[in-house]
Amino acid sequence: MGSEGPPAVTIHVTGFKKFHGVSENPTETIVSNLNEYMKKKGLPKGVILGSCSVLETAGHGAIVPLYQTFQNALKTNNSESSNSGRVIWLHFGVNSGATKFAIENQAVNEATFRCPDEMGWKPQKIPIILSDGGISRVRETTLPAEEITKALAKKGYDVTTSDDAGRFVCNYVYYHSLRYAEQNGIQSLFVHVPLFSTIDEETQMQFAASLLEVLASLN
Repeated sequence: MGSEGPPAVTIHVTGFKKFHGVSENPTETIVSNLNEYMKKKGLPKGVILGSCSVLETAGHGAIVPLYQTFQNALKTNNSESSNSGRVIWLHFGVNSGATKFAIENQAVNEATFRCPDEMGWKPQKIPIILSDGGISRVRETTLPAEEITKALAKKGYDVTTSDDAGRFVCNYVYYHSLRYAEQNGIQSLFVHVPLFSTIDEETQMQFAASLLEVLASLN
């Protein structure tokens, strides 16, 4: 029995649509194609690919559908609780200035958008969750960001661990997700990817598949 390995992990994935300065968001392509890509490639042992959702690049515009997806997934998971493996929310966002992948270790309770989001909102120095306290409050992922980074680097990817997910919609969604994860006994991780002109689409799809494999291998 001991050789069965860790219990199955259900991974729900999100990406974002276009936004100011990024007319084609690579994460929309990655998340939209991930299901089909993994069917052809074969899912890693112990991975159940849950929902794949593409969110508006907008604070409030992303959060409502995100919470709906969270709750639907939680209901499904509870109804299938006989197979009560781990649940991970994996969020992809683009950093248009990046040259490598970044595993984000934390999010900060601060919304300071450098430009209006896709619904025209441009908050400055306001807490994302008021009841969490001030804008310096940090929430960290319970997943081992350094270990994940090292495992992906071993597979040949140009990847780093980051402690700064920015203050735009990526950080906004990650903060909400980390809080929700803590409240519901699940896990959350955010990954920043470069533009396809920096790292091509096929390599980014391979990276996403490798990331699923690494997440499944964690105890």
